[in-house]
Amino acid sequence: MTTAPGGVPHPPSSSHPLRTIRDIRESLPEEQRRHFDAELADTEIEALPKMLHRWVTLSNDGFEQFLLSRPFEGLEFGARSYDEQTDTE
Repeated sequence: MTTAPGGVPHPPSSSHPLRTIRDIRESLPEEQRRHFDAELADTEIEALPKMLHRWVTLSNDGFEQFLLSRPFEGLEFGARSYDEQTDTE
């Protein structure tokens, strides 16, 4: 915990909205939930914070939203850059 300017302690802010194991589970696609549950069941208590942090990072990495946002729109695939070059020899 850190102390506010008035001397009142406040909890550290979190960089992600997931606060519980249920939040983590619900943020994952169904096929990943099975993997999460299996790993959770086999993780030792001492390793639990690291394991949960990794899953929070995976669930909040934004990769799925990136793919769904059409990042490749307007790109043409299959053409090679050297196909357009003229032979200079």
